[in-house]
Amino acid sequence: MSRTLLFACDLSAENRAAFARAIRLANETGARLDVVHVLDPYLPRRVLHDLEEAVVADIAATLTDIREDYALAEPANLIQTVAGAPYAEIIREAHEREADMIILGAHRKRGQPDLVTGTTLARVLRGAPCPVLSVSHPATQSWQDILVPVDFSLTCRRTLRETLKRFPESRLTLLHAWNIPGERELGSSSDYARWRDREVATLRRHLEQETEQLMGELERVPEVELELEQGDPLDVLLTRLRRQPPQLLALGSRGQLGRQSQITERLLAEPHCDVMLCRSW
Repeated sequence: MSRTLLFACDLSAENRAAFARAIRLANETGARLDVVHVLDPYLPRRVLHDLEEAVVADIAATLTDIREDYALAEPANLIQTVAGAPYAEIIREAHEREADMIILGAHRKRGQPDLVTGTTLARVLRGAPCPVLSVSHPATQSWQDILVPVDFSLTCRRTLRETLKRFPESRLTLLHAWNIPGERELGSSSDYARWRDREVATLRRHLEQETEQLMGELERVPEVELELEQGDPLDVLLTRLRRQPPQLLALGSRGQLGRQSQITERLLAEPHCDVMLCRSW
């Protein structure tokens, strides 16, 4: 069965980076690119008909412009419009087309996490049947540097599997943040330090075994590096993104890192890189 990427196009200038990434991914994976724009269902029928033709023509022209700007080949594509609530129609189209991935532009209200919750992007993330890409950076090259926060959850395993499967030529950095009890009170004790080092070594072995097991189930795997950092998972990740942002962050949509809603809102409001969110089931 052929693969399908679903790109939700809102015709905005900010959406151009996401459109370029969608075209690049379609070419790299051999997938068909379905471009969908959601129209206001309350417009008069005659207006909707005329607007549909204009929107399709505009999207086709934009596709050509972006291909020329980025020197990209034209993938197999289908451009359509639908009428309804944007987030509901995007999710419905993804189900009906059995899309492998949904691609959206980044949240426009930069630096305002409290405004993310009710956006189309946030609602699609909550109901999408497949991974969702939030794109904010120009698609000048393929993603080579991917950061994956990891723990021992089912969500983490699925996210890592999706990333390994979809980007076998990339470099993956697996970031695990850990908090060991007693560090503040006993950190200066040599006995505690030896116990802590044993715990960290055990943790690293467990993570390496988890990763090797997943990699053994796939035919092609990328270069993988494991990083352990002490601290609150949310703080560790945000510090890492500010200090050394990857080209892509792969994150589970639920259950990851304990405070998922907080971290998702922060990442969508202040995108340090493109973000792929994967469902937990």
